[in-house]
Amino acid sequence: MNAIWHALSLAGSMTWEILWALVLGFALSAVVQAVVRKSTILRLMGDDRPRTLAISAGLGAASSSCSYAAVALARSLFRKGANFTAAMAFEIGSTNLVIELGVISALLMGWQFTAAEFAGGPIMIVLLAVLFRVFVRSELVDEARRQTERGLAGSMEGHAAMDMAVASEGSFMRRLLSRPGLTAVSQVFVMEWAAILRDLVLGLLIAGAVGAWVPATFWQNFFLTGHPLLSAIWGPIVGPLVAILSFVCSIGNVPLAAVLWNGGISFGGVIAFIYADLLILPILNIYRKYYGIRMTLTLLATFYTAMVGAGYVVEILFGTSNLIPAERNAMVMTEGIRWNYTTWLNIAFLILAATLVTIFVRTGGIPMLRMMGGTPETRHDHDSPHPGM
Repeated sequence: MNAIWHALSLAGSMTWEILWALVLGFALSAVVQAVVRKSTILRLMGDDRPRTLAISAGLGAASSSCSYAAVALARSLFRKGANFTAAMAFEIGSTNLVIELGVISALLMGWQFTAAEFAGGPIMIVLLAVLFRVFVRSELVDEARRQTERGLAGSMEGHAAMDMAVASEGSFMRRLLSRPGLTAVSQVFVMEWAAILRDLVLGLLIAGAVGAWVPATFWQNFFLTGHPLLSAIWGPIVGPLVAILSFVCSIGNVPLAAVLWNGGISFGGVIAFIYADLLILPILNIYRKYYGIRMTLTLLATFYTAMVGAGYVVEILFGTSNLIPAERNAMVMTEGIRWNYTTWLNIAFLILAATLVTIFVRTGGIPMLRMMGGTPETRHDHDSPHPGM
């Protein structure tokens, strides 16, 4: 019982430390999504030119942070005519370049990791685009498109199909502060929380258990910390493999990344681990339903290679720039809650969260939660209770 309590205490402490940042990140993401319609996104993703891929990644970064919803939305965009490479760039941006991920990484591990994530994401997309040009033939893409037409459901299909953006004209602030704008922000905020909550809780519990039960010597031996060069080579290779087997995606893998960093994994290995939320076993199974076996194996090989490559490039860039933290003191090993600035921030942002949840409930948002697992054919964009959508 003491061991269980120790693990739960670590998980609870991590939750308390990052709570305000999570609310802030999802609130900022909701503001962006409230003014960007998915129909606009689709029009900008018709080819795989560098400019298009950059726009796709940027639009993804302004979209969902739930890996399952991002994968479903990428399939939906591809099905409606988006270029396959652009859809995958959108998917990467939607999970690994979002505001929430950067905020939590900075809070738990340091700003260097946030900088590395946002630098490594474009590198991964470039590597992936090159790999697609070499290995993904038009016949394979056509086969994948035929598979998507079967409409097999994955996970979070309903959430991915919803378009809660405000369609009215006017300046950004005018649309945001309007009644429909505030309603849209509350809807996106609550739906995003509902989408990632399972993975976030799972990630925190796993991180707490690993931090409490796995001795530091195990990780030090596993990550070859006694051999700096071998460790830098080994980290990006093994990081995604640990992620694939952890079943944790979205924001939930950041606490575990912090535990691995304290345990000795290389800087580039942490980045590769975080990117691998798109290759966990449940998502690989969804790829199989969406695109077929051949494309799933292709995605596994190309994504993994791009993640490892991005990890190496980040390791080299940040190492030569002396930006890799010298100390391994990620905020995961402290038990207990203290009355400090974190407590005040949590109180303030919990009030904000409560306000948005209240608006969500009062504007008829509860039925939307029931539709999160709907089929991709179900129309959600007209179900919103506020006008202009």
